[in-house]
Amino acid sequence: MIGGDGGWDYLTADSAARRLYVSHATHVVVVDLDSGKVVGDIPDTPGVHGIALAPQLNRGFVSNGRTNTVTIFDLKTLKATGEPVPTGGMNPDSIRYEPSTQRVFAFNGRSNNATAIDAKTGKVVATIALPGNPEFSQADGKGKVYVNIESTSEIVEIDAAKATVTKKYSLAPCMEPSGLAFDEKDRRLFSVCSNRTMVVSDPDAGKVIATAAIGPGSDGVAYDAAQGLAFSSNGGDGTLTVVQNTGGKWQVTDNIATERGGRTIAIDDKTHKIYVPTASVAPTPAGGGRATYLPNTFKVVVIGK
Repeated sequence: MIGGDGGWDYLTADSAARRLYVSHATHVVVVDLDSGKVVGDIPDTPGVHGIALAPQLNRGFVSNGRTNTVTIFDLKTLKATGEPVPTGGMNPDSIRYEPSTQRVFAFNGRSNNATAIDAKTGKVVATIALPGNPEFSQADGKGKVYVNIESTSEIVEIDAAKATVTKKYSLAPCMEPSGLAFDEKDRRLFSVCSNRTMVVSDPDAGKVIATAAIGPGSDGVAYDAAQGLAFSSNGGDGTLTVVQNTGGKWQVTDNIATERGGRTIAIDDKTHKIYVPTASVAPTPAGGGRATYLPNTFKVVVIGK
């Protein structure tokens, strides 16, 4: 239990440093992956969505949706290194560090563009127009950045060095892709979609190669490279769908109970444990209605041995 009120979005696991960075309304909660205890806090991040890490530079980056800025912080001290960087876009959401260029890409959900920032200097170096509103992103470590485009149900590929869109392809039958994971070894992307579908695609060929059924309300997907498993966190019904490549076919092998509201996800590559943030759901009022959450019940559900 972390406690506190307010919404949440993405979380990022740093398996090497044994830290978990959890977005929570106006700040980032830092948790020790081994003890499960809160060990730090990064304040003044209004409307925080995502956290990107650049261990080689000892820097982290937080997208602040309400102020349209990126906070840069020191990974050791968790202190901000200076004033937040204005993105020039609206509602920076997903944020991704690309190591070969040492650039950070903030994807602005309401202005349909991405802001490229020099991770060393904190200076904005480019703005990249996108064909629709971006959702989650990934980087291949070799100069390519990928992002789901929710409004057009596509994947867009960005050349990080040139800061230009180099490819886009349809994710049909996926509708409104949100979460995105990457299998670096086999070069596969996993998108989770609002129509209860996980889509596996080949970014090099620019085509969908498999689909699998998932639960409702997913906003996050993780890939465990060591086990060859993809996980969809389904906030609508409080489940975790497990998808595995069996004989060349991606198939659902399990659905594990989590808790309602747990729609985003992170994985610890060392222990293979999965982390899903949520809060305790209040009783549904007579006549139904949208789910609400009990005060001061924010937590991270841990799945694994």
